[in-house]
Amino acid sequence: MPEHRTARPTVANAARRNIAIIAHVDHGKTTLVDALLFQSGTFRANERVAERAMDSIDLERERGITIMAKNTAVHYGDVLVNIVDTPGHADFGGEVERTLSMVDGVLLLVDASEGPLPQTRYVLRKALERRLPPIVVINKIDRQDARPKDVLNEVYDLFIDLDATEEQLDFPVLYTNARAGTSTRDLETPGVDLRPLFDAIVSHVPPPAGDAAAPLQMFVANLDSSDYVGRIAVCRVFNGRVRLGDMVAVSKVDGTLHPTRVTKLFAFDGLKRVEVEDAGAGDIVCVAGIADITIGETITDAEHPDPLPPLAIDEPTVSMIFGVNTSPMAGRDGQYVTSRQLRDRLNKELLGNVSIRLEDTDSPEQIRVIGRGELQLSILIEMMRREGYELQVSRPEIVTREVNGRVVEPVETLMIDVPDDYQGVVIAQVGGRRGTMTKMVNHGSGRVRLEFSIPTRGLIGFRSQFLTDTRGTGIMNHLFHGWQPWFGPIPARATGALVADRAGVSTAYAIYNLQERGEIFIGPGTPVYEGFIVGENARANDLDVNVTKEKKQTNMRASTADEAIRLVPPRVLGLEQAIEFINDDEFVEVTPTSIRVRKRVLAANMRPKNRE
Repeated sequence: MPEHRTARPTVANAARRNIAIIAHVDHGKTTLVDALLFQSGTFRANERVAERAMDSIDLERERGITIMAKNTAVHYGDVLVNIVDTPGHADFGGEVERTLSMVDGVLLLVDASEGPLPQTRYVLRKALERRLPPIVVINKIDRQDARPKDVLNEVYDLFIDLDATEEQLDFPVLYTNARAGTSTRDLETPGVDLRPLFDAIVSHVPPPAGDAAAPLQMFVANLDSSDYVGRIAVCRVFNGRVRLGDMVAVSKVDGTLHPTRVTKLFAFDGLKRVEVEDAGAGDIVCVAGIADITIGETITDAEHPDPLPPLAIDEPTVSMIFGVNTSPMAGRDGQYVTSRQLRDRLNKELLGNVSIRLEDTDSPEQIRVIGRGELQLSILIEMMRREGYELQVSRPEIVTREVNGRVVEPVETLMIDVPDDYQGVVIAQVGGRRGTMTKMVNHGSGRVRLEFSIPTRGLIGFRSQFLTDTRGTGIMNHLFHGWQPWFGPIPARATGALVADRAGVSTAYAIYNLQERGEIFIGPGTPVYEGFIVGENARANDLDVNVTKEKKQTNMRASTADEAIRLVPPRVLGLEQAIEFINDDEFVEVTPTSIRVRKRVLAANMRPKNRE
């Protein structure tokens, strides 16, 4: 949506700056926002504030990642700086795209050791396409392996690679330690506070453009909800003014206009929302009381409607089937178990998540959910699980297209950072999944960086294998690259499953005798049913086993006590590991208290055998 920026170049409000913080995952965005909030005087001296205050969702705190884009505002002198904290994973790219429609500049954060990574390229490309002026911040300069000068050269290379203009290449560079809250323009001069960063924001990011006298144009970039005022639309006012009680029109994506009234108006102040009477061009505000409003719509003048062009979002590439739980243990844990409740929850997710699509399947009890990646869909499943939903999900599949009579599939750029010792096994694994190496860099630090082009199909289930092969020392990141002709078959899981052949409760005696057959997923005392996958077979075929078998009692007294049974600790699968483990003929059963893996067809005599 860059067109409307240049239409009216007049400064709307010289005392405003709207900026988004963009970076790769775990480069310190949310920690930097914490430091900006503290040093701007947002919190009282004696106020207790949680670390990473912007990560307000439980799941974000547990994983240490940002999932939803969030707004805050800080005061620096006479200027109000609206800051948007964005997610760092490519799977949540839809959040970044709509965030950039609200701001006039970006703070590009890069780790002083890792340098630009795939998501850095992605978010920077989106910012440069919108002609947003960047400020480059090289963070974590206190790391022992920091190499800020080399990283700055890599950033320049990245800008040139992305066809940045002369003005965009003339960016200020700051070196920060977000945890300590310091910044400096010169590495030789240690930073004291974040004042140089605030100064760079005020001087380099242009004040918002717009015409306060023009008809109202407010773009809906995010949604929130409140138990008291209902749905809340987070909007950027591009032109005009909006006042409490005004009659406005909501321009829907299909072009229809729905008249409504503004009943509540909020502005951001730190982490809080404060009620305001009016807002003008350049402000980022929240409008409450408008039912059925969604992201990408425009709130415009009721008498002189002038809607903004709709937001373009990259296409999703991975799909999963979400269905009603049909296992014998269905309905024991969950509060919401029917297909209607499942569909309502997914439709609700569509309102706030622009990068997800829903499609009907042959069965009314199953819905195809199409998203950006495995992580995005597994986060959605985990959120639903915590809300009391019970469901079963299939193995992720990729979305294909037909171009000029040929089937094309999504291809990703895979970037891997591993110790030198493991590069051989990693290259072999990626090669087996139709990956092609495009670049190899060795900094001489004992680690090597490898870049591959690989079909998205090849990445499904790769992460757990990769972490096993590298003994947990490898780092992998991937990013959607484009569409290429179908690569042909990619081998699935090489091992079979140990499948329970009857209902009951698992026993230590049975598990002890099964341990040599493969790796076990459950401990003794776990309720099982026919078709329940209790472990991974060491061979390629599935094996039906009796995991409920008990040791027979006799009336013979032994001279010595029974030898103690020593069980190997089970490999308990988390949600992501379970989704990566399953094959096409298997489901993951998700309930608020359990994650189980099962066969699609539970009865052993009805199940097709995959003997090899």
